[in-house]
Amino acid sequence: MVTAHLLLKDLTIGKKVDDGKNCAFLKHIGCSQHRNVVAFTENLMNQAAHIENIIVKQNEAQILKNRLRLKVSIDTIPSYNDEVANVILEKAPYNSKYNSGEIQKEILSIIANKVQKHICSEVGDSYFCVIVDESWYESKKEQMAIVLRFVDAEGIIRERFLDLVHVRDTLSLTLKTIIWRKLLHYQFDVSKICGQGYDGSSNMRGEWNGLQALVLEDCPYAYYFYN
Repeated sequence: MVTAHLLLKDLTIGKKVDDGKNCAFLKHIGCSQHRNVVAFTENLMNQAAHIENIIVKQNEAQILKNRLRLKVSIDTIPSYNDEVANVILEKAPYNSKYNSGEIQKEILSIIANKVQKHICSEVGDSYFCVIVDESWYESKKEQMAIVLRFVDAEGIIRERFLDLVHVRDTLSLTLKTIIWRKLLHYQFDVSKICGQGYDGSSNMRGEWNGLQALVLEDCPYAYYFYN
């Protein structure tokens, strides 16, 4: 009796599975959800479609595009301006090529100085926040990036990268001295500092001897925020 019941059940299931247009299994295969799951599975099995590979390819493609844009910009100036093409690079006198590392750094320094003066004019007499972060250079030298956050004359919040400075150590007093020296060099009013943001390391946040406390000695309203 039990055997007959199971046989009848199997036949009923088989009919539902292989019942033409009414087959639930075939209907499931044809639905969009099933097709999506199949596609996701195939993508998962496809190593080339993994997100990290796609990101790497996109980054590599972006780098190539950026290099191409730069190369085109450089090539275009000599190519479309005969006056420029006739006096630069190999056509320039030996002592007037301006492509040595020392001269290139000097040119960049001049440009950077103009940008920094423009930032100073943007800030004007407004209050501003100082954001500082530490980083290691390839030569294993410690660097400190200085960024200013302020509200411009149009009421828009701005962030400007001011300078990147090599430091002999990361002691709080050393960092504060360098920050003050740079701000005063560009004629910023340090009494206008109303905020300070750091990366949260111990020498930055120490309650008594951290950079936060040292800045507060001169700027009592320079509230701290984690950067």
